[in-house]
Amino acid sequence: MTASAVPQDRCDLLIVGGGINGCGIARDAAGRGLKVVVCEQDDLAAHTSSASTKLIHGGLRYLEYYEFGLVRKALRERELLLAAAPHIMWPLRFVMPHDSHLRPAWLIRLGLFLYDHLARRQRLPASTGVDLQRHPAGAALDPRFVRGFEYSDGWVDDARLVVLNALDARERGASVLTQTRCESVRRDSGEWLATLRTGDGRPCELRARIVVNATGPWASRFLRNRSPVASDNGVRLVRGSHIVVPALFDHQYAYIFQGPDGRITFAIPFEQDYTLIGTTDVEHADDPDLPARIGEDEVDYLCRMINRYFRAHIAPADVVWRYSGVRPLLNDRSPDAPSVTRDYMLELDTDGAPLLSVFGGKLTTYRKLAEEVVDRLAPLLGNKRAAWTALAPLPGGDLPGGSFELFLAQAGDQWPWLPEALRERLARAYGTRMRVLLEGARGVRDLGAEVLPGLYEREIGYLRREEWARTAEDILWRRSKLGLGQAPGAAGRLDEWLAARPAG
Repeated sequence: MTASAVPQDRCDLLIVGGGINGCGIARDAAGRGLKVVVCEQDDLAAHTSSASTKLIHGGLRYLEYYEFGLVRKALRERELLLAAAPHIMWPLRFVMPHDSHLRPAWLIRLGLFLYDHLARRQRLPASTGVDLQRHPAGAALDPRFVRGFEYSDGWVDDARLVVLNALDARERGASVLTQTRCESVRRDSGEWLATLRTGDGRPCELRARIVVNATGPWASRFLRNRSPVASDNGVRLVRGSHIVVPALFDHQYAYIFQGPDGRITFAIPFEQDYTLIGTTDVEHADDPDLPARIGEDEVDYLCRMINRYFRAHIAPADVVWRYSGVRPLLNDRSPDAPSVTRDYMLELDTDGAPLLSVFGGKLTTYRKLAEEVVDRLAPLLGNKRAAWTALAPLPGGDLPGGSFELFLAQAGDQWPWLPEALRERLARAYGTRMRVLLEGARGVRDLGAEVLPGLYEREIGYLRREEWARTAEDILWRRSKLGLGQAPGAAGRLDEWLAARPAG
């Protein structure tokens, strides 16, 4: 389905916003039999939802702010999500060196014990103290760090998580329209009349029984400028920035550091050959329509934090990729950005046709947020179907025994001609949907031209046909991370290739 055509003129739910919350709500609602349309003015996950630290976690540091309910909810969701898509999500062990300015070791162990037990834990091992002179993660650290702690959380490919929710929504009957802007919504005869503008500039109208405002950083502006609904709630824009450098260590542990200023920095193994470092928490006063850009002061800060802890030092010149996202946090009027809650609020306006707005939220709790939204809205539409997403795998996540290793071994048997690195990348990205991508292929030449190193014509066609990809940025940085390591000008060459071959 292209973004230039609206496939229907009436729906139960019009969801404005194609980030993780919008696509999660669409998936849940479509699975309960509701007629759903999602419109996204750019690409899926084009903004906040592809610019996270890429963790599925309870939020250890939120315990400092006594947000026990949020941490418990996130920990419960962590278990469910790790089971739903084990090809794009997997457990990760974090090491925290004990620094001189931190709380006493016994108090940190108490906090980790609480983190282990706030919610039932089935998949992940418990926390423990570690001797960094013997632990594999200790070798990369400055030798002054001799003891630390180890605990569990999870990793996720955030942009692919959004796409998988959109895929599942579409396969359950939803219409997902990218490059389609919602110009306005107004109440008319007990419904909403929405004016949309498609990617080619054509306006069209759509009637909806309910509108969901899942526009993230634009949530307040959408209400103010494009709807008749007023709200006292709002979002506080906080920029989170990250840098990627060549790998600082050769093991699969991640690190968490709390600096003397109290801020948290992660160093995470990333795409085999790199280390992902983040994040900053900076008030973002800019227009959300403007791209979020990491400041040089943020780059310097992250480099200083790494150099405080690691033997190997880095400088801004070592950064091979940098990205920023604007987090739309619920404005709870906290005194500074790190202390702003990562919880969410759902506001339902029923002064006529209903409109529900989502304020705040975090990646880990998106599924629960979506479930709560549909639980509130479905009865208004006469729909009594039960919630269903808690135990349902995402597309490609139905791996044999829930084991990626077993699936990868089977992939080696089924496609022995695939180069090993390519086979593992495709398995990680697509899971069991790899079979759809490779259907009928008997050798590498059946993949078509190698348009860029590691990227073949067949995969590009799949991404355009099945996953709404339109540009080089969509393909190289959101559907994959193949942009890393490419020669200068690669994105431009891919865009030229795409322009010369219109999607079918």
